[in-house]
Amino acid sequence: MTTAPLRLGIAGLGTVGTGVVKIIQAHGELLARRAGRPIEIKAVTARSKDKDRGIDLSGYDWAESPEAMARRDDIDVFVELIGGSAGMVRSATDAAFATGKDVITANKALLALHGNALAEEAEAAGRVLRFEAAVAGGIPCVKALSEGLAGNQVTRVLGVMNGTCNYILTRMQSAGLTYDEVFQEASDLGYLEADPSLDVGGIDAGHKLALLSCIAFGAKVDFDGVRLEGIERITIEDIHRAADMGYRIKLLGVARMSGRGLEQRMTPCLVPESSPLGQLEGATNMVVLDGDASGQIVLRGAGAGEGPTASAVLSDIMDLARGLRMHTFGQPAASLEELPRAQSSVPAPYYMRLELLDKPGALSKITAKLGEAGISIDRMRQYGHAEATAPVLIVTHKTTRDALDHALADFETTGVLATEPVAIRIENV
Repeated sequence: MTTAPLRLGIAGLGTVGTGVVKIIQAHGELLARRAGRPIEIKAVTARSKDKDRGIDLSGYDWAESPEAMARRDDIDVFVELIGGSAGMVRSATDAAFATGKDVITANKALLALHGNALAEEAEAAGRVLRFEAAVAGGIPCVKALSEGLAGNQVTRVLGVMNGTCNYILTRMQSAGLTYDEVFQEASDLGYLEADPSLDVGGIDAGHKLALLSCIAFGAKVDFDGVRLEGIERITIEDIHRAADMGYRIKLLGVARMSGRGLEQRMTPCLVPESSPLGQLEGATNMVVLDGDASGQIVLRGAGAGEGPTASAVLSDIMDLARGLRMHTFGQPAASLEELPRAQSSVPAPYYMRLELLDKPGALSKITAKLGEAGISIDRMRQYGHAEATAPVLIVTHKTTRDALDHALADFETTGVLATEPVAIRIENV
């Protein structure tokens, strides 16, 4: 094994890139002892050379562009911390492989949309593509799936993978604030992406789920196959009603194999308040992995931020420094399967909140439509009337999402809905 320094080129000096530089500067000797060789930054690049980032960059060359840096002869690893799914990020990554560099990235969007092609490209060039920091920040879930659980048939992957959404939902519950109030609070604190729909719409977390599904089930990355539903329609009433029944609402990612194919969904769910997921507070993430031999593994930690995400980048850097070289998604890219998309999820109970017009026979029309769809009611509650409407809460017995969607469509024909119904799956965790 070589003892020559592992030479890095870092593209992107935002929160994560700055964090990586800080760790290497603060712990250089420790990293060298653990890796058996020094870790050196040779060059950096970012949008602005003159910005004050609170770190000393004087000892590193400044590359004029990510692609120019990727083509340098004096770096071994191209560390891509820019973000985005195309343009210069893709061209720089291609250039790195073409010129014999390994690539480490924190870019979930790039991998969720182009991961299959990039994995094939890396292997054809004899290079390595690593992405621990792209999923769940500081939680080593990529390593856990691809290495720690490599001897298992994974039966299910689920978790809370967007800290902003978890912050909003738990803050609504603890402070009794509305969604709009907490959304603004999260924005003021800098928790939201520049495009907030990436967070609250479930897109960011959906990218992460697609990557974990690929490793867990030997599937090609299929972000388009992830059913996405954000938290925008969750109200403080939903938060309170769920709590009345012993549940918490989470934006929950679930991936599992069924007889119909691979099911992937990132949607709001009710989980038992006493479960590890139900007790998850603030901007923390949690990933739950079910293996046939290992049983259930629960990983909890910071899902974003300078330190945690930079720590994940360093874990990939250290693996390369130690000579550990693996396929991008845990097995050769050519062996990944294009699995059918499950059209109907495993049956589960559902929570429904309806605002009905306060007139005779309204509720009986709704229950009749549920019966016609083959859906039975487990519990039902009516709350205090508000002007001309009657709030109704229904918890069903186990049913499929297809049956529920059929019933929801039929509700529209009854003429008794005051607002669009809200339906949330209750997940057994």
